[in-house]
Amino acid sequence: MIKYGITGNIASGKSTVENIIKMRGYSVLDTDVVAHEFLNCDEVKELFKNYDVFNDGKISRTKLGQLVFSEKELLKELERIIHPKVKEKITEFFNDHSFENVVFVSVPQLFETNMEKMFDKIIFVYADDSIRENRLIKRNNYTQEYAQKRMSAQIPQEQKISKADIVIYNNSNEKDLEQEVVFKLAL
Repeated sequence: MIKYGITGNIASGKSTVENIIKMRGYSVLDTDVVAHEFLNCDEVKELFKNYDVFNDGKISRTKLGQLVFSEKELLKELERIIHPKVKEKITEFFNDHSFENVVFVSVPQLFETNMEKMFDKIIFVYADDSIRENRLIKRNNYTQEYAQKRMSAQIPQEQKISKADIVIYNNSNEKDLEQEVVFKLAL
């Protein structure tokens, strides 16, 4: 089995790339979804019990994001809890799909978490910073300041490109992106 890791900085188009790959019949694990499931585990709730991040007893992703991207130590503590759980889910996914020739796992913070060794090939989805910022402002209703804060929390794209095996450029439209994905991944 060939294990592809899909990564890219926030608002680069990873989800769209995942959907293109899924539409072609391949198995894709989105670790963003997996990580969100773990946000309400007991350990995370305990860590944030004294903070205003809850809505109806559940952690609000919006409130939590605003807090942890302003307080780096809390972000590190959150990641210390979540990342090992995500790695376990990736391993389970590989085991559950071991009969397949090719599988894909989307890991937004693949390089930040040093997960590259889990994969045979790394796909990096790239979009210009100005495009990503505009997407965050439109899609998530972020202020420009908060969009920049979220973007700067990740390793710069240029550093990641050099570590990737395949770079998918997403500076145009969805049709062009699909052609790029199909061509570069030979799907």
